[in-house]
Amino acid sequence: MISITTSNMNGIRAAARKNVGAWVDAHTPDVWCMQEVRAPQDALDPIFDDFANRYAAAGAVERPDVLRRVNEVCRVKGRAGVGLLSSLPVVETRHGLPGLDEDVDSGRWIEADVRTPEGYVITVACVYVHAGSAEDETKMAQKYRFLDRMLVRLGQLQEEAASGGRQAVLCGDFNIAHTPLDIKNAKGNVKHAGFLPEERAYVDRWLGEYEFVDVMRDLAGDIQGPYTWWSQRGRAFDNNVGWRLDYQFATPELAESACGFVIDKAPTYEARWSDHAPLTISYAV
Repeated sequence: MISITTSNMNGIRAAARKNVGAWVDAHTPDVWCMQEVRAPQDALDPIFDDFANRYAAAGAVERPDVLRRVNEVCRVKGRAGVGLLSSLPVVETRHGLPGLDEDVDSGRWIEADVRTPEGYVITVACVYVHAGSAEDETKMAQKYRFLDRMLVRLGQLQEEAASGGRQAVLCGDFNIAHTPLDIKNAKGNVKHAGFLPEERAYVDRWLGEYEFVDVMRDLAGDIQGPYTWWSQRGRAFDNNVGWRLDYQFATPELAESACGFVIDKAPTYEARWSDHAPLTISYAV
């Protein structure tokens, strides 16, 4: 059994100030994918050091230096940034999507080939898709360009998995609510970025043409939510007016091994260390 968590940090330095360490003390997933880290390397390293010490104290690794680290800082200061921590061996890593060379596209995609305790190697991708803005053609063009390049990589991962090679899982904040089940106010958001028909059509293709599985939805069934993001404005969190933006999309064989999920929503608004809640899925690989 392995556990994989994905969480948008909404700034890892801010999360550290809001006591994300207490969450780590109680949760040490085998693989932890983080998005929107928004920190330079010299600021990120000591926070990762702290996480490694907490993993060791919890018995998740023998020593802090055993916790593997993979990350990519965004070349635009204060933007994006992705990171991955693994208590399992990492045999190979890859950074970025081929064909995306602009600074705004950096810090959004990393891959780690992770060896499970049984000796299987699976590809874990940590993904942070552009948020976009329906009122800003440039931002939407950036988002669609990124999503188009994702299709190429998904095709490669699907082909490898289907031919008996590595299974794969894409973890991250995809900034798309796929169906009305994934957003509290569907009718009021059909013209807003994150719920545009053109964006949602990409997810349709991932699940159809590319044969990936929305693992949490597969486990939860056709229920409303549960959500993973709530606006900081008003009383969205308290009233559970949320969006499901954080996903784990897996190739079919790996998805079949999924046996449970948890969305770790904070008990109160004040206890949050991010505007997103971590999504953890357990796989009996």
